[in-house]
Amino acid sequence: MKTEIKKKLSIELMSGRNTRLIFSGLLLLVLIFFILDILFGSVSIKASDVIRAIFTSTGSNFETIVLRFRLPKAVTALTVGVALSLSGLQMQTVFRNPMAGPYVLGISSGASLGVAFVILGFSSHISPDSINGLGNWILVAASWVGAGAVMMLIMVISSRVKDIMTILILGIMLSSGISAIVIIMQYFSNETMLKAYVLWTMGSLGNLTSGQLNVLLISVSAGVILSLFSSKMLNALLLGENYAGSIGLNVRFARIVIFICTSILAGSVTAFCGPIGFIGIAVPHIARILFKTSDHKILIPGTLLIGGTVMLMSDIISQLPGSENVLPVNAITSLIGIPVVIWVILRNRKYSGPF
Repeated sequence: MKTEIKKKLSIELMSGRNTRLIFSGLLLLVLIFFILDILFGSVSIKASDVIRAIFTSTGSNFETIVLRFRLPKAVTALTVGVALSLSGLQMQTVFRNPMAGPYVLGISSGASLGVAFVILGFSSHISPDSINGLGNWILVAASWVGAGAVMMLIMVISSRVKDIMTILILGIMLSSGISAIVIIMQYFSNETMLKAYVLWTMGSLGNLTSGQLNVLLISVSAGVILSLFSSKMLNALLLGENYAGSIGLNVRFARIVIFICTSILAGSVTAFCGPIGFIGIAVPHIARILFKTSDHKILIPGTLLIGGTVMLMSDIISQLPGSENVLPVNAITSLIGIPVVIWVILRNRKYSGPF
């Protein structure tokens, strides 16, 4: 008996050490890729000049490039990776679907529709000053509403349709339907509205103003804090809603909290950076492989770190360091995420749940 207890304690101790080592390694990777994202770009700048631009005010061109472009873009990449990865983790748990994600299920498209209603339907009533100030919050709020509406619709569908692939197909069809609505809105909009929307669709990690970045940081921070408080709810939902209800969880309240959190995270990113695919699907699976656990108290911070690392790496690759060409970051995230998705499908082709 004592021997068995000692073995269990030693296994738990080793597991705890491994978890701490993985977290330490991920923190180091985030720091390394964040620094590399600032160092590399279309303009070649020495590391010493980058450091000087950050810590001393010289008024040089290098200072403008680093502080106004590269540093905000790196912060945006880190924030986007955190938000999309965390929203994907929550959806995979709630829907009990390993392929759930904001891009695949049409939630990003719903957020885009909300933004389209604001820009194509009401932009003539928004002054330039309000677009820089209150207009940012209007865009984010519309994006939240659009994302939340699609999430509710997908949840209703998943309660009646249990087949994973059917839900995914319906999500793709829903996304196509939303895109069709946006195209119709573009057709009937005037030139000013259409130009404003086209400029938004071209949004990337490097096109955010300081006001937009502040709104994004505030929104994502709120979503992350809400996610940390919902970790116990997510753990309970892992074993099904019936079991979660039997242990005293208010399932309806848990759903509302998680829906609000996911809508804030995915909607905020879409509002300013456009739809970015496959990060929300792939990163949670990478976190489960690394930590070998389904405990969201570990998965949530682990997913945050991995998502930030992957997004920073994607941003570095998209810049083609040393070249004036910049690739769409969505293309890079797709190339990284698609192999993970294919692997999950092949591994779980007879699988009935996400874990």
